[in-house]
Amino acid sequence: MDHAQQIERFWQSTGMRIDASVPLAWSFGDSPALADELLELTLRGEKTAMASALWEFEIDGDPLPQPGELAIVLDGAGAPRALIRTTEVEIVPFEDVSPEHAALEGEGDRSLDYWRAEHERAWGGSLAHTPYDFDTKMPVVCERFELLFPLSC
Repeated sequence: MDHAQQIERFWQSTGMRIDASVPLAWSFGDSPALADELLELTLRGEKTAMASALWEFEIDGDPLPQPGELAIVLDGAGAPRALIRTTEVEIVPFEDVSPEHAALEGEGDRSLDYWRAEHERAWGGSLAHTPYDFDTKMPVVCERFELLFPLSC
C-alpha cells in the first residue's frame, strides 16, 4: 500500500464524513525521532499546541492554519497516526510567546525558557536557506489543537 493509500485508509477509519476531502497530512518536528516524540505527546494529551515561523508559510506559499481545520499527523516513518482539529491561531513576535503556550506544547520541562531555546535552535536551522535569520521579533504562528482520533489515553 502506498503512502496516499495509507492516509486515505486512516481518514476513512476516523469515522469522519467520507465525502469530505482528506485533510493535509504532515509530521511534527525536523526529524523522524522528533516526529515520533511529539506525536506520542499528542496522543497522551500532553501536547495541544504548536508553533511555526510565519516566514516559512510565506516562503512555501502555504496558507496559514485556520480554526476548524483538520490535519492528519504522521509518525516519523510517515504513517498516519492521529487526526487533530485546529481550535485557535494567533500570530505574535517570538519574544511575546506566552508561558502558557510553551506549556501547552508539552515539550521538555514545559517552561518558556526551554521552548525559546529549542525553537531558536530549530528555526535557526530551518531559516538558514532563506532570506530570513532568526530574530526575537520574528512572527510566530501559535496554534492550539484538539485530538480527535484516536482518542487520547
